Amino acid sequence: MMSLSEILNSRYSVRAFKKDPVEQHILEEIFSAAQRAPSNCNVQPWQTYVVSGAKKDQLKNLLIGTVMKQQPPEPDFNWKVAYEGIHRERQFGSANALYSSMGIAREDKMKRNMAMLRNWAFFDAPHVAFFTMDTYLDIMGAVDVGIYAQTLTLLLKERGIDSCMQGALGQFPQPVREFLELPEGRGVLFGMSFGYADDNADANKTRTDRAALQDAVSFVS
Repeated sequence: MMSLSEILNSRYSVRAFKKDPVEQHILEEIFSAAQRAPSNCNVQPWQTYVVSGAKKDQLKNLLIGTVMKQQPPEPDFNWKVAYEGIHRERQFGSANALYSSMGIAREDKMKRNMAMLRNWAFFDAPHVAFFTMDTYLDIMGAVDVGIYAQTLTLLLKERGIDSCMQGALGQFPQPVREFLELPEGRGVLFGMSFGYADDNADANKTRTDRAALQDAVSFVS
């Protein structure tokens, strides 16, 4: 079994999956273990929906139909941050790494749009998770859900299961809320496609770098 350091060094955002589903008992073991994730005051605000099979395909079609209408996103939470400075440079660097590995030129807007649309097709993954929480929890709840999602992706990788965290899955929440019959006051924060990686796909050759320690951490003593 891989150590945590090995998992962190080997995982990456997978954007092409094999069709093989993860067995239900393995899903239940992993999601049960993720319940140990820490949260502020132990409030455990996450309400997670794992969608698979025919239901996943139905939801995919609903989302793609919504996105294809070319209406602006209407997220339940604040996804309107415009990156600046170094953050914008990293954003562009990430996009450039992905499209370069896929052989898509910067000026080829059509192919880039088609690649972007695959977010809402869940990159053909056999499973997708939607992370929801009560909207009144705001930033505190979002922090907790982020910790939970990170815990989950590492537990998945420990079992050889890959994933891609997707803010895009929180941009058009209305069809998701209706499909999952979310109660009033519950919002979709983001989502995660997951399954077994297709190692032959060009998209999965993408790798991104990380900031140097001195640029990210200050030791004060």
